[in-house]
Parts: sequence; structure tokens; C-alpha cells
Amino acid sequence: MKTEEIRENNVDSGSRKELLRQNGSERFTALRDSIDDYLSIKDSIRTGIEDEEEIEHQKKKILKSLNASQSEWDDYRWQLKNRFTGHTELARIIGLSKEETEDIERVGKKYRYAISPYYLSLVKPGDPACPVRLQSVPSMHELEDRGELDPMDEAGSTPVELVTRRYPDRLIIKVTNMCGMYCRFCQRRRLIGEFDTHASKEKILKAIDYVRRNREIRDVLITGGDAFILEDSQIEWILSELRSIKHVEIIRFGSRTPVTLPQRITRELVKVLKKYHPVYVNTHFNSPREITRESKRACEILADAGIPLGNQMVLLKGVNDNRHVVRKLNQALLAIRVKPYYIFHPKTVRGTSHFWVTVQEGLEIMESLRGRTSGLAIPTYIVNGSKGLGKTPLLPNYLLYIGKDRAVLRNWQGEIFEVEN
Repeated sequence: MKTEEIRENNVDSGSRKELLRQNGSERFTALRDSIDDYLSIKDSIRTGIEDEEEIEHQKKKILKSLNASQSEWDDYRWQLKNRFTGHTELARIIGLSKEETEDIERVGKKYRYAISPYYLSLVKPGDPACPVRLQSVPSMHELEDRGELDPMDEAGSTPVELVTRRYPDRLIIKVTNMCGMYCRFCQRRRLIGEFDTHASKEKILKAIDYVRRNREIRDVLITGGDAFILEDSQIEWILSELRSIKHVEIIRFGSRTPVTLPQRITRELVKVLKKYHPVYVNTHFNSPREITRESKRACEILADAGIPLGNQMVLLKGVNDNRHVVRKLNQALLAIRVKPYYIFHPKTVRGTSHFWVTVQEGLEIMESLRGRTSGLAIPTYIVNGSKGLGKTPLLPNYLLYIGKDRAVLRNWQGEIFEVEN
């Protein structure tokens, strides 16, 4: 090869490398720019840890109001005993107007409410749009008559008392109707919070016996109410009964105590759970503000015991129907070792219509997550079929065409590509 040709080839090679470098630089800049909108407001979406000083101030106000000590605050039984159930107390702690106080009194005559001192400390005083307040403090919107008391027809999916069964190999056992805080959007408000009671041992035994008789049941979810409201000894008895059934492979708990009553997650409770592995816990954070040092500690105690944690967020208007809020929440959950598992489309429960959003809004939030955060931070968006038809997952439309020989898809940036079929 002549010297001139070698020189020209070297120049061409150098030019190509420079072009690739420039194109790569532009691509990386474009990637960064694609999340600029989130990065510009991320710090304004505050977790409870980031607002720790404000929450601590409210905590001190509540302790003074109840004439209580830090050791009492750390006791979940004290928290349960001292839940706020009166409009006058609420008005004083979170700064309600006379009209707002009267509204709570009116709603409370139809739908009972109870808020743990801990969870009340997360409410921003004087802020009607506070996501914690919206979830816990009664609203006049609850008196709107849209929706049904049992839109999922749980009654029609009950083979024996306490059991809900919609799938071939798994079921739910509801062991209590008590919770640390009664969510204003609760799907079981017809059963939960109107009076406090645990299921009797006899009824729970009948539910477990149903599992024993049906060998295809390999996965049991213990819920309520909130299953962790039971005493450690009761929880251990249920676990030991279920673990005596050979075909039961997985035991799960549904509990919002890490969020609303984190004092309940004690070393003693975790020691019980650990004895009966594999045990899973699904909890229920809906807002970044619910991630506090105390809820973080609760989740870490569970995770340290080898208990996988999942989060089931309900998409709620005014609370988390915002793509940036959901991204911040999911990323913050991963930091405390909780995997975002489901985003539930809100159920059409009577008295909750002010929380409803459209399916399109949910899909837009899902679209905003893909590619812009890690797959670990992307849950499955679920719409529950009415009348007990079960969970139906939804995704934005990434498959554009599928034929005999090829499929046409788009990626998270809208770029079109093909794969052989």
C-alpha cells in the first residue's frame, strides 16, 4: 500500500472516531436531558426523612398533648390505644378551621376514623393538600354516593368465612378488621374500622382447614385489616398451623404497619416470622412523605431477617397521581430495600370517588418510568376486574405490529425497531 493511501486511511479512521465520539457525546447529553424535568424538581418532593425536623416538631406537640414519653411513643400498643378518633383533638394538632372540624364530625358519624399518633405526626399542619392528611383525615367528599360497598364482590369469592379465593393456587385469609390507621380509600371500609375485632381461633382454624383440604393451594396471604395488629403469639400460632400443611410453599403478610405504625415491627415479631420461612411481606407506601427514619428502620429489620419486601401503591388523586412523585417514591423505596411491586388502579368503593383517576393517567405514569429509572423501580400497573374478575396488568403499547415473520416495537424513547418472529 502506498504511503499516501495509508495516510488517507488513517485520516478517515480518525475522522470516523471523532464523529462517533461526537455522536456518543450527543447521545449521552440527550439521555441526561431526558430526565432534566425530574431532576429539576426532585428535591422539592420531600420524603419524611428529608422533612425530619418538621415531623419531629409535630411529634413533640402530640407527645405534649397526650402527656406521653418517648418510651410510650415507641410502644405500638400505646400507639394503638391512643389513636386519634375525635375531631377536636385533630383540629388542635393539625390546625383545622371550624368548618373543617365540623366536616370531620359529620363524616365521622357515617365512617369511623382512627389515626395513630405516629402517622398523625406526618401530617403537615394547615395544609389541606398534604398527602398524609388526604389518606387519613375524613373529608366531606366521602359522603358522595358514587361507587359500591363491595365492588370486587369479595362476598362472592368466599368459599368459607375469612377466605377470599379468586385464583387456582392461592388465597387470602382475613384474620382481623383492625389497622393502625383507617385509610380513607380502603377497599374494605364496609368491614374495617367500624368496630375493632380479631377473628376467633375457631374461624381461623376453619379457614386453615380449607387450605389443608385443597392441595392445589401453595400460597397463602394473611391480611385483614392489618395482620400484624395481632399479638406475636397469635401470629406464630397461625404460621405454625400453615407450615404444618405440606403443600403450602409460601406465606405472605399484607401489612401497612411499617408505614402507619412502624413501632409494631419489633425484634420479637421478626424472630417469629423468621422461623417460618419463606415468608414475604407486602406493605403499602403511597407517598414519599411516609418514608421516615422510623418506617425505614421497620423495613430494614424485616429485610435483615431475610424477609423480601414489596410495595403495593394505590394510585390516588391528589396523593400520588404525578409521574415525578411516583418516581421519587419508588427510588426512595429501593433505598430502604422495598421493591415496588404493584401500582393499583383505585377501586370504585363508595365514599372514595374523590381519589379516582383514569386508566390513561395510570398508563402515562407507567410510560414516564420506563427507561428513565431502573427496572427495579418499575412496578406492575394493575386494574382489578369488577365483581371478582381478578388482577389485570396494563402496560403502555410497546408492541406496534406482530406478524408471521416479524414484530414491530417501539422503545421507551419512541424509536421503532423490528425483531424476527
